[in-house]
Amino acid sequence: MARVCHDRLMTNQLLNTFSSSLADAVALAAPAVVQVQGRRRPASGLVYAGDVVVTMVRALGREDGLHVRRHDGQTLEANLIGWDPTTSLAVLRVAGLDTEPIALATVPPRVGHLAIAVGRSWSNAATASAGIISVIGGPLPTGRRRAIDQVLRTDALMHDGFAGGALIDPSGALLGVITATAIRGLGVVIPASIAWDAAATLLEHGQLKRGYLGIAGQPVRLPESQRGAAGDPGGSNEALLVVGVTAGSPAAAAGVLVGDVLVEFDGHAVVSPEDLLDLLVGDRVGRQASLRLLRGNQTTDLAVTVGERHGG
Repeated sequence: MARVCHDRLMTNQLLNTFSSSLADAVALAAPAVVQVQGRRRPASGLVYAGDVVVTMVRALGREDGLHVRRHDGQTLEANLIGWDPTTSLAVLRVAGLDTEPIALATVPPRVGHLAIAVGRSWSNAATASAGIISVIGGPLPTGRRRAIDQVLRTDALMHDGFAGGALIDPSGALLGVITATAIRGLGVVIPASIAWDAAATLLEHGQLKRGYLGIAGQPVRLPESQRGAAGDPGGSNEALLVVGVTAGSPAAAAGVLVGDVLVEFDGHAVVSPEDLLDLLVGDRVGRQASLRLLRGNQTTDLAVTVGERHGG
């Protein structure tokens, strides 16, 4: 009996020590995980440098009016420097951020390694979920002639608020950036080395022309009565609901209204904010493009002259 009690005590001590080490890892990483405010439901971002935050395009939901909330609750204005169509990573410039980034992991992840997802909740509290590295694979196609060379997949449970957050190892070092998308039930994470390389490239080329419309939107699933109303024989059931139009913007000048549902931009389907941002990369600035919208059950076609994004 004494032996059993001793073994149980030792087991409890080991579990408590292990549990405390995981909590310490989250506490170490949490200050560098910020809240990104751009859509109705905020998401997460990672400090890349003293005044730079890396997040996912899907965490933005809009092109302007962006804010970052630090771990201490202070809210700061953020300017979008650019985004990478391959990884869907976005880089923000945040004056006054003054926060150190998470150290990158020095031990390469392996299938079976323990990993912790760290994000920010709607109230800005740190939130965490633990799991293992379930799959390391790639390349992962992300668009026309584009693919991420490698991705991590984990069984740690994550909701949309984790998008742009950190996947860390038990020491608190960064393994990758959480996308909050899933493949066969496993969350997809962009390895830190790939994410940081993409961020460095965006910072280097951040002054290239970037298209601007002035629309804030969120994905919406269309009811049966509206599917196919835009002339698509297949009747796509997803589009982009316009929840904000910036005064004086190209979208406002073209006649876009809050409540419109954007189905196509220049003939390309739009089902998310990142789709629209992706289509604005390149030589669109100054050119006229077509918008296909749904207003109720009616199709509306508008012409818009793409503006240029400034700032950042």
